[in-house]
Amino acid sequence: MNSKRIPGHIVRAIALDAVLLALWLIYPSLFGVKGVYFLTDILIFFLLASVIIFISYLRHKEHMLAPWREVFRRKLAMIALIVLSVYICLGLLDSIHFRKPLNEGATSQTVNYSAEVLSALDELLTPLRTHVEETYSAPFATHSYSKKMLVDDAGKLVRDYPRLRYGGAQLKSPEDRGKNILATSLQGMLFAALAWLLVIAFLAWLLSRLWRRSVADTWRAIWAGNTEVPWRVIVMTVLVILVIAVPLGMLSVHYHILGTDKVGNDVFYQSLKSIRTGLVIGTLTTLIMLPFAVMLGVMAGYYRGWVDDVIQYIYTTLNSIPGVLLISAVILSIDVAFDNHPEWFPSAYARGDFRLLALCAVLGLTNWTSLCRLLRGEALKLRELDYIQAATAFGVHNMKIITRHILPNVMHIVLIIVVLDFSGLVLAESVLSYIGVGVDPSTISWGNMINNARMELAREPIVWWSLCAAFIMMSILVLAANLFADAVRDAFDPRLKQVLQKAGAEHD
Repeated sequence: MNSKRIPGHIVRAIALDAVLLALWLIYPSLFGVKGVYFLTDILIFFLLASVIIFISYLRHKEHMLAPWREVFRRKLAMIALIVLSVYICLGLLDSIHFRKPLNEGATSQTVNYSAEVLSALDELLTPLRTHVEETYSAPFATHSYSKKMLVDDAGKLVRDYPRLRYGGAQLKSPEDRGKNILATSLQGMLFAALAWLLVIAFLAWLLSRLWRRSVADTWRAIWAGNTEVPWRVIVMTVLVILVIAVPLGMLSVHYHILGTDKVGNDVFYQSLKSIRTGLVIGTLTTLIMLPFAVMLGVMAGYYRGWVDDVIQYIYTTLNSIPGVLLISAVILSIDVAFDNHPEWFPSAYARGDFRLLALCAVLGLTNWTSLCRLLRGEALKLRELDYIQAATAFGVHNMKIITRHILPNVMHIVLIIVVLDFSGLVLAESVLSYIGVGVDPSTISWGNMINNARMELAREPIVWWSLCAAFIMMSILVLAANLFADAVRDAFDPRLKQVLQKAGAEHD
């Protein structure tokens, strides 16, 4: 009797997920903090575990691996992937939450923990988080952006711009600011170059082991561009990121490089904290949307008849309702329920996290219809193919036909739509937060930054840096996602491949 065994690569991927889960659960005891596990954190870990298993499964399926090889051969796609990886790493660091002990020297029976919930990213950005000024300050400023009454050296009251508490506090004279910024930037570029040399040395050593070449030959092949994957483009992209990130990181310790907001919080810190919100909206919404779209779309196309009629009626009715109005109604109803039952949440952080998850759920429930319609049409076509008709004639169960024959042949559509919709969902959060029905006001996001900057643009002198910071950080993420999505679409869409091949043949 033959028994089905789980493939070894899947077992290894599951074991890696188990190790990551164990580390996630025991890190509080290792660092002497109390772990805080929000719902979005749990779902993010589940998504990460699913990606690890999918990659392990993909490595042993040549027909699925071939399109991804084509994606990895594209230079723009790899540049976009490196940028997305930086955003993802920052988002994952911001998803590890904990509370610090108030009395660190006490025993475990008497330890008390702070009510403030921090993340690993907060810990790394402690200078940015704790260097709070009184009010607005411009980027790299040493003085406040607003005048106040001061006492001069002669003891008289004058109205002037006060010196910032932290911005440029290390300078003996504000006139030395330019020289200090230049010197710190050059020092940061030097450290970035050294870090880049270490990265490429490790990469060359690792690839030499895989390719069974010497390190020198591997490096020459990388630098000459004689590799299937454009490693030269990758290492140059890493160099550009390090040359930008390291000097900015060093300068942010002594200056507010993107200024401060109305209450004196660092705008650069807010921009980095907003990354997690954007990634959660773009990924968890997809996680919620996919079961509805895939299951209902395939069922409508395969079963046809009354099943198709019911599913078509559902998504047609849902499409007839304006999406913004439906989202506004649900979010406002949730806010009323939260206000009437404050005991549901132990802290404002938990409330903000649940509202973020609720927004993902609402966006997912209102955005699955387009993918469902596409999968229905594809399933209608696939069910008429000879091998599926033969399976039906031999009495194969319908669910086995769907899972073994229909689903694998529509996954390229699912993947394309998921990647293309990511940037649209990130932008949707900004629009919804701008009109007041997005994430909780206590949650840092690009939408809330833009909403808060709305009134700042009307003051004199104008406060422009909050809006610009949110716009730049969001634009980089959306641009990288769109470039990567274009490469995925070109590699996985067979009809587009045929058009491109035909155009190339005519050109030749």
